[in-house]
Order: sequence, then C-alpha cells, then structure tokens
Amino acid sequence: MRIFLVLAPVFVFLIVMLAVGFVIRKRSQKDRSVDFSKDYFIGGRSLGGFVLAMTLVATYSSGSSFVGGPGVAWLRGFGWVYLAMTQVLAAFLVMGVMGKKMAIISRKIEAVTVVDVIRTRYESNALANIGAVLIVVFFCGTMVAQFISGAQLFAAAAGINYTLGLFVFALVVVAFTAVGGFKAVAVTDTICALAMLTGLGVLAYAVLDHGGGMSNIMTTIKEQPQMLEPTSGGAISVRLLISFWMLSGVCTLGLPQSLVRNMSYKSSKSLHHAMIYGTVVVGAMMLGMHLIGVLSRGVIHELPAGGTTDSIMPHLVVNYLSPIWAGIAIIAPLAAAISTVSSLLISASSSIIKDVYQHAVERKGERADQKKVARFSIIVTAVIGVACILVALKPPAVIVWINMFAFGGLQTAFFWTFLLGFFWKKANTTGALLSMVGGVFAYCYSMAPGIPASFKVPLYGFHAIVVGIGLGLALFVIGSLIGKPNNEKVLKLFFPETYPDGAKIEAPERI
Repeated sequence: MRIFLVLAPVFVFLIVMLAVGFVIRKRSQKDRSVDFSKDYFIGGRSLGGFVLAMTLVATYSSGSSFVGGPGVAWLRGFGWVYLAMTQVLAAFLVMGVMGKKMAIISRKIEAVTVVDVIRTRYESNALANIGAVLIVVFFCGTMVAQFISGAQLFAAAAGINYTLGLFVFALVVVAFTAVGGFKAVAVTDTICALAMLTGLGVLAYAVLDHGGGMSNIMTTIKEQPQMLEPTSGGAISVRLLISFWMLSGVCTLGLPQSLVRNMSYKSSKSLHHAMIYGTVVVGAMMLGMHLIGVLSRGVIHELPAGGTTDSIMPHLVVNYLSPIWAGIAIIAPLAAAISTVSSLLISASSSIIKDVYQHAVERKGERADQKKVARFSIIVTAVIGVACILVALKPPAVIVWINMFAFGGLQTAFFWTFLLGFFWKKANTTGALLSMVGGVFAYCYSMAPGIPASFKVPLYGFHAIVVGIGLGLALFVIGSLIGKPNNEKVLKLFFPETYPDGAKIEAPERI
C-alpha cells in the first residue's frame, strides 16, 4: 500500500510530462514543416520572461542540487551553504552579460545552436566540430549523473529495485524530450521548477517537525561546532571557495545549455523579467535545499548503513514522511533531474543533427529535407538518452563530483570562446582552437585518476577548473596575437558599435 501511495503522485507527474511532449508535438507540426530545426531546438524564439527564467533555472538546478549538494551540507554544515550560494549569480550573469548580444547575433545569422555562433564568429568548421563533440561528451556525463540521482531517489522512496527505477524514470524523460523538442522542454521545465519549490517546502516542514523545531535542531548541530564555521573546521579552504566561485558562479557564462536559452526569448522585456525571476528562484532553491541538508543533521545523526552523503535526502524522504507526502517530495529532485536531462538531451542532439549533419548538407548548396531532419532528430535524441541510461546502470559513488567534472569541462571549453569572442575584437580562430583544446586537455589531465604523483598537475587545493580556465586564457591570448585576424565583415557583425555602418551589415556567408 505504501508503494502505491508513494508512486501515485510520481506517476501522475511523469504522465503529465509525457502528455506535454505529445501535445507540443501536435501543435508544432505546422512550424516544424517549415523549419524543423528552429522549432525543435530553440522553440521558434517564442519564450516569454517567466518561462525563460524557469527553463534556465530548471536546467541549472540538477538532481545534484537536491541530492548530492544537501547531502554534503549535512556533513559539512553551514560552510557548505555559503559555498552553494555562489550559484545565485548564474541566471543573472548568463542573461545579463550574454543575453541580448547572443539573441541579436543569432537572429542575424539564423543560428539555432551555440555552435552556429562559434562557426560564424571564428570562421572555422574545425572549431565548430570540436565544440559539438565536447558538448555531446560532457553533456552525456552530466546526464548520467542526473539519471543516477533520479533513479536512486525513485527506487529508495518507492522501495523498488534501482534498475527498475532507472528505466521507469529515464525512459519517460527521453520519450517526451525526443517527441516534444525544445518547446516541450521549456514547458516541462516550468512545471519542474514549480514542483521543486513545492518539494522544498515539504522537506523543510518534515525536517522542522521531526527535529523538534529550529531550537532543538540547532542544539544538536552545536554539538559539532565545526558545522557552524564558514570553513567547516578547515574542510572548506579559501582555495576551494575561489574554485566554486569560478565553477558555480562566474564561469557559468560558458555553459552551452544555458547560453542557448538566450536564443529562444521573444523580446527584451522577456529577457529583463527572466533575469529577475531567475535570480530569485535560483537563490531560493540553493539556499533552501542546502539549509535543509544542514538542518537534517538534527534528524539524521549518522550516515545510513552502507550509504554515502547521497543517501541522506532519500533516507529523509523514506523514513520521515508519510507515503503520500513522500511521493510529493520525491517529485522535486526528480523534476530537477528531469529538467536538466531534457535540456542537455535536446542540446546534445542539436550538436549532431544541426551542427554536423544539417551543416554538411547546406555546405553543398542544398536545403536539408525537413522530414529527414525531423526523423533523424528524434532518433538521435532517443539514442543518446538510451546510451546514458545504459552507462547509469552501474553508478559511481558520489554524483555531485560527476556533475562538477562535466560542468568544469564545458566551462573550460566555452567560457573564453564566448566571452572573448563577444567582447574582444582580436579574438580569432587560432586563439579559440588553442584555448578549447589545450584548456580541456589540461582540465581532464588534472582530474584524471591513477596518474603518478610526479606527473600530476599541482593544484594546491584549487579545483582543476582553475587550471583549465587559467591555461585556456593564456593560450587564447597568445593564439589571438599570433594568428590571423577575422575578416572585417565578421567583426562588424559582432562589434557594430565600433563601426558606423555596423548595424546594417548582413551576416557573412556560411562556411
């Protein structure tokens, strides 16, 4: 009976997600028959401010935000809450710094993906193809982490096998994403964001209720004074804090899955509203969930037998909520994982279909057959999703670190490529290539296990993102200074303010 009561709200939620995908598909048939890629991958540039904010927030707030992060906060205390709050700036930075320029340029060149913008800015198919490959690789890593977190929570709360939980949860996500495309992702992201806020409230009530109120909980926490310290008794160093400000704050400007949202809104008013809504909601989610993680120490005093910090939130849901409330609470982290997977899945698919297949057809002077594009897009989206499900069958220990690795790899590859490409006229192909390839190699080498100590890159307590971003900047500057500059037509497109006739410049011919 308990399993039925837990699963009832979850299945209703999953059915709604599937229904949205099929409804969006039916309503978008006319637009897709004209330009399938534009509608399927960026929603026809039609998002309003609220939906834009929610899809960005839901994409950024992953299963790790509801499972991995709060679990570490349970262990480390309020210091981890301070660390997590570095993420509050994400929505404001992505839309405030890059939003308007990305939208204007993508409309001028009819870009559908971030790789389209890279190809035009740097006049390089090689750079664009490398970028597309890196997007698929790192996105798959993040998706695997989301599948793991969703399946673990689903299985724990419902009392079912992990593998069964993985297939039920993951196949629904893959199905509605493949069928509905970007519009379905945006609408379901909005539903997911609201579900996350609801689940946050349920979990907060459960912790305060079973912990005997805030006073009793704080009394328990004070028995371990390091949990009250900003450094968590030395476990959180200044170097780690700096690393997180880069990884979860400033460098989110380089996340392709966030940047592509800037191509999808319908007006400047939508963008301005989204910046406010997004920042407020991200702040509420990150502060709320990590505080719940700390306060749950007053309820859960030690790790569940055989568990890791990833087990804390599932343990809380299973043991301290009635079945029906457990079902409602579990929707929040599932929604976080669903929204992240769906967004990454559609972006990974676009990297293959739009950036490789369709571009290759258009280079021959032909127009891609929209029926073929539609069929291939759905097939590729489904195949990528199923591949990630198969990898997730044998989950590694702590998902928060998988998420961080993939985020860092994407940021290393694309942060300087976009930031300098948009705001430095001397940025060129040589610099971008050296930065993307060299930076990602250094980042992955620094994170790779099993390397002898004498060959390891000394990090001195910093996260490897510092190595990747630092070397990436140096290589970008050197390459841009010695390499061939972009042609003037490209520069006039990206820097119209420095050319009297810049606003009238047409997009350069595609390469």
